Amino acid sequence: MKILLDNRVVVITGAGGGIGKATAIKLAEAGANLALLGGHNISKINQTAELARSLGARVFSLPGDLTDDNFLASCIDKILDHFGQIDVLINNAGIAHNAPFEKTDVEVLDKIYRINVRTPFVLSQKVLPYLRLSDHAAIVNISSSLGHKGYAGQSAYAASKHALRGMSKAIANELYTEGIRVHTVCPGGVYTDMLSVARPDLSSEGMIMPDDVAETILFLLQYRTNAVIDEINIRREGKPPYEI
Repeated sequence: MKILLDNRVVVITGAGGGIGKATAIKLAEAGANLALLGGHNISKINQTAELARSLGARVFSLPGDLTDDNFLASCIDKILDHFGQIDVLINNAGIAHNAPFEKTDVEVLDKIYRINVRTPFVLSQKVLPYLRLSDHAAIVNISSSLGHKGYAGQSAYAASKHALRGMSKAIANELYTEGIRVHTVCPGGVYTDMLSVARPDLSSEGMIMPDDVAETILFLLQYRTNAVIDEINIRREGKPPYEI
């Protein structure tokens, strides 16, 4: 059954560009209201917010440090003050790093884990009491094909995306009896700024586009039947599963 997203409140991290921005636009078109959480690039988040507002969505943008627990807690409080509810959390924000394992500093690993794993963990905990009040509750975690497969030069990033998949599975097993769905989306090579860091050798030709992933997320949120999709893997045409 297709569920209308009218007046549902969706929290999206990493909404300044790429998958987060494309998802915000798709959900705005579908009638959702949005809370956009991003990094320190205020202009990018504001641009996404203005595009979503032009489509009729109510939008609340909150730029700041997603690794700061106090900031995350204040975001939830402000979102509730502004909208009065939270129905969906999309953990999309992430960073990548391309370097041989031997030359990857542990400080880099810590930084990647803070944004790619710890932030989704903390945010999911903080929104959970409010998701329990929704009849359309969902958490969507954006992992990666590198959550299935490791690539040379991607030890820290692949480790973080494997961890995010594991976290998603554990949360799904805890929350399924409460009607809260936890979806994991694992795209291959998506043509975003992050791809230029992870795979600078790739061009836009034949790549997955942010809109492709956004359409998948929209489908997960709009169609609620007795069949639950726990994980979706998205690959490029002509490429094997889990290939960037």
